[in-house]
Order: sequence, then structure tokens, then C-alpha cells
Amino acid sequence: MQSVTAIKGIGEETATALADMKIYNIKDLLEYFPYRYEDYRLRDLAEVKHDEKITVEGKVHSEPSLTYYGRKRSRLTIRLLVDRYLIQVVLFNQPYLKKKLAINDQITVSGKWDGHRQMITASELKVGSPDTKKDFEPVYALKGDMTLKGIRRCIQLAFSQYGQWVEETLPEPLRKKYKLINRRDAIKALHYPLEQGNLKQARRRFVYEEFLLFQLKMQTLRKIEREQSKGTSQEYDEEKTAAFIQQLPFPLTNAQSRVIKEILADMKSIYRMNRLLQGDVGSGKTVVAAISLFASVSAGFQGALMVPTEILAEQHAESLKELLEPVGISCELLTSSVKGKRRKELLVKLKTGDIDILIGTHALIQEEVEFNKLGLVITDEQHRFGVEQRRILREKGVNPDVLFMTATPIPRTLAITVFGEMDVSIIDEMPAGRKSIETYWVKPEMMDRVLSFMNKELLKGRQVYVICPLIEESDKLDVQNAIDVHGTLVHFFQNRYQIGLMHGRLPADEKDIVMKEFGENKLQVLVSTTVVEVGVNVPNATLMVIYDAERFGLSQLHQLRGRVGRGSEQSYCILLADPKSETGKERMKIMTETNDGFVLSEKDLELRGPGDFFGKKQSGLPEFKVADMVHDFRALETARQDAAILVESSYFWNADEYQLLRSYLEETGVFDGEKLD
Repeated sequence: MQSVTAIKGIGEETATALADMKIYNIKDLLEYFPYRYEDYRLRDLAEVKHDEKITVEGKVHSEPSLTYYGRKRSRLTIRLLVDRYLIQVVLFNQPYLKKKLAINDQITVSGKWDGHRQMITASELKVGSPDTKKDFEPVYALKGDMTLKGIRRCIQLAFSQYGQWVEETLPEPLRKKYKLINRRDAIKALHYPLEQGNLKQARRRFVYEEFLLFQLKMQTLRKIEREQSKGTSQEYDEEKTAAFIQQLPFPLTNAQSRVIKEILADMKSIYRMNRLLQGDVGSGKTVVAAISLFASVSAGFQGALMVPTEILAEQHAESLKELLEPVGISCELLTSSVKGKRRKELLVKLKTGDIDILIGTHALIQEEVEFNKLGLVITDEQHRFGVEQRRILREKGVNPDVLFMTATPIPRTLAITVFGEMDVSIIDEMPAGRKSIETYWVKPEMMDRVLSFMNKELLKGRQVYVICPLIEESDKLDVQNAIDVHGTLVHFFQNRYQIGLMHGRLPADEKDIVMKEFGENKLQVLVSTTVVEVGVNVPNATLMVIYDAERFGLSQLHQLRGRVGRGSEQSYCILLADPKSETGKERMKIMTETNDGFVLSEKDLELRGPGDFFGKKQSGLPEFKVADMVHDFRALETARQDAAILVESSYFWNADEYQLLRSYLEETGVFDGEKLD
């Protein structure tokens, strides 16, 4: 790819400024697309909304008025007749325009419309009619010394000199199928749109191209992963597994049955399972894990379940022992708290195969932990572990099947983007008889009523979570902090109840002590930061109070709310919030309207955008130049289906018309150019 300095008119200085914007070659420059357009089409004032940016044409109705204020500051006011409307136009610090304007002059003005005062605060003024060639002006993201005029000039030079060499990436059959314009015309239209329809067609073409390339990468990775890392076919005992399901203390939901069928089919196949299991808080993922582990043991293998915290590991160990030990399957717990003689014994039994299922934290991936015959690896809340940690556990066996579980409902959009190389199973149904958590949004001034409600629940012998965003007082953020709230509650309840405090700065063993005491009802109220978000199970806790709830995303609020409602009693969640923004208010409203984590996750994605959904650092999200995975979701689905069909077809790996797509896969290091049939 030729450097930008190959373009006549771009020297070393400009090339350095472009490099600051990560533009190094001609392709980078041609594909540096605008992020928005200034719309200079003339508008009818009857249709314009307050605060919109508009362009109008009209006649100067009276002598423009110029006033000075402050040092060298001025305000020029023009009365302008636009069709049947007489409006005011205001320009700041452009006094020289007064001499250029006369009554009855035709002028074109662009700026912000104030509907209340019938006034435009103008950013641009042109004597005469508007330039019809300039309906849409591209606006580019800038950095360093580069100006808008400068980047427009560079792109114009690049296109005029090298535009004819733009290479088509999409093969004819796909372009015909979706009536997509060619790549060169699409690039031209994105930089120089003639009208809205032309821009729409260009955008449509690039949205599909970006999604298709990304999904081809994901589907190829999936194909290679499946075919080249041969799995172990687990010939589990179908009769015993069916009998185990029959004797469970509760019937499975339809969703659980469907998901188990998918997992067992994967375990039986010769390919290694690489599946993500999504299920809302309380949807019954642990039972699915227990059945999968039972099946693996019946096939003569061992199973491992890795979770992010000791508390969660203990809870899982308790649940699995209860379900599996009565049918002769041995389950053991391994965390950093298991030490000395007990640890040595456990490791020996694991190596000889006397332990069927090992449950634990990242202690499972330590070097001295050796399995006899590991067949199934389950990772709970998998996004809490790094890729490397998951890989080490997987390598403890010979190509074991891998199941990732998460209680963080991930919108389908993100699931097929971030986890595109995995199969995805969803438990989208709750067990019968589970009471819905009642959620209320209240303003901070109603705190007295909240405390009285809290007292009412505590008098019934129930327990309460109180969540705060910060540990200590902060100058930067006016939000309630855990230490202050703890002090307030201790004072309010005057030693009638024991109130615990937990936050991320506490050492791990102290956190465990606090959680254990809360679990045993030695503490009735637990004031905490969001460290209780994952996997804490205290059925007696029926009330969750969240301070400054507007500071949390919907998915996080839902995770926190899921800490209550785990017993047979009615549970409640109170959101203490006074959001100033419309988004904040919308978030609180949605939380009170639904308990469905998947509905919330989709809304969260719409309100916050994909980068904030996982947190920018660990999102693993691809960056698209034109496509938006939230708004262009249908195109993402289509591209995924097309990519899946293509990579499974031998024609794709051999035909000349797909050579450019194969070259892309080679360039990105997904495969080494050998034909995959």
C-alpha cells in the first residue's frame, strides 16, 4: 500500500499530521469517512424544531443593526424575510458584514434555530442563493494540527489521483443479491454525497462489507477451532442421564431442556464443544451444569467448574454436592483457602481419578493441579476470567469440551459479535412459581420512607442489601459512599440490628468473613459497593436499596437486583435516584417496568452504546468505520448467515471470485492460505 506522500500535493509535514490521525497510506485516507454531514438543504420554517441546525434563504428586510460590547466583541442583527416569516438573524464578532449587506439583498444563512424567539444564531452567511452542489458537507474527526479544510483537501487529492484504482472486495453474486453499489462509487458518495438517497446507498454497502468481513473472520475461526482441535466424543449413558433428570426435585423448564439437548449433542460429537450459555439471574444454569457434569462422568470423564470468587465456589460446591453425591458422584472444592495436608490429599485423589467433579476458583489452573481424565470444563461468569486463564484450564485435559456460563444477559447483537466463534445457548424462561421482584424508583428526599420500609422488612426477620457507588467521600463526585451510609444506618437503627460493611479495598479473607456472616444472618444489613454483584446467594435477603442508581448501567442494576428474590418471600428493589438527564430518567423507568434481563440488556445497549456495555478496556468489540451494530442489527444478522454458508462451502475456498475475501482472511492472520474444504 502506497504511502500518502505518493499523492501529489501532500508533503512530509501533512503526512506527519495525517499519521497523528492513524492515516498512513492512500487506502487509509480514502477510507477515512466523515462521522456526520452538515445539511445545507433549504428548510421550511414550519417544519423546523427548536434548537435544530438549519439553512434558510431570504431577503434583508431592514438596515442591519451593529452593537459592540466588551473588548472587540460585536453583535450584528439582521431582520430577514423568509417566505411568509419575518425572523431575526444574529451574527457574533463579524462586524465587517454590515457594509456588505443592503435592504432587499438575497442571502443564505446557516445556524441554530431558536423557535421560541424566532431567531437564527448564524454560523455562516452568504450573499446570494445557496450553492446547490453543497447540500451535504462532510465533517471529519480531527486530531493534532489537521484542520477540516486540510483533511477535505487531502481526501480530494487522493480520490482524484487514485480513485480509479479502488479495488472491489465484494464478489458479484453478493452485490447482485443485495443490490449494492460498487466500492469506488460508495467511497465517493460517502465523501461527496449528492443527496440523501445516494448517501444511504453508500452507507448500506459499507455496513454490509464491514459486517461480512468481520463475520467471515469469526466463522473461519470457528471452523478451524472445531475441525482442527479435535474433541473427544463423550459416549455418555443416555438412560442414566435421563433417570438423573427425572429424579431432580423440580421439573426442568422448556428452555433448560432445549439447552441441555444442545450441550449433550456437542459432548457426543467428535468436535470440541465451545459454547456460551446465557441465562438470567435465577433461570437455573446450575442445574444445567449439574446435568452436563453428570453426563460427562457417566462417559468415564472428570469435570471442572471454575468461578471467579471463593463465595461463589462454595455455593456451587454446596449445590452440586446436594444434586450429585446422592447418585454416587464425588464433588470437591479447591480454593486458595484449602491448604496443607487437605490440599495434598485432594490433589492425589484428583490425579488418580477418585474425584469426579472439582469446583474452584482460579486455584484450579495452578500447575500442580492434575486431572486423570478431564472431559468437561465449565467456566461461570466467564467474562471475569482472562483468555489465558481459560486456556490453561482447558489444557488440563485432552481437548475437553468447554462450556462458558454467564448471568449477564448479553444482547444478541453483542453475543454474535463478541462471541461469534462460539455457539450460543440461551435460557430465556424462569422456573415456575418464582416471584417477580417489585422495583420502585424514589427520589432521595423520600429517604425517611425508605428507612421505615427497611425497618418493616427487618422486623419480619428479613435481611437487606444497601449498595453505594463509592467507598469514601470524593470531591469529584457528589454521590453517597459506603462508609458514610454505613455510619448513617448504624445511627438510625441504634444497635437493634447488626450492620456490615463491604467494599473492594477489603482483603479477600475479610470480604469472605463479612459475606459468611451475612449469609448466616449474623449481619442483618449489608452496606456494600458493587462487589456483591456476582453470585451471592442469601435467600433470606428480600430488600435491595441502591443509592445513586442513575450512576449504574441497566445491566449492572439488574445484576444487583438479582441478589434478592432468591427465597420464597416477596422481594423488593428500591432505586434511590435523581437523574438530571433524559437517559438517566429512562433507565430508572425501564427498571421499574421489567424484570427480564434480555429486554434490559437490549435497552442498555441502545442507551449506552456497545463500548460502555462491557467496559471499553475489556470489550473485545471490533471498531467499525461505518457500521453500527445496534442500529444495523439486521445487516449484522444477514452478514453472519452469509459468512456461515460461505466458510462451509468448498467453492468459497477455491473460486477466483472469492480470492479477495480469502486474501483478507490471510492478512488478518485467521488462516495461512491453505484451502479449507
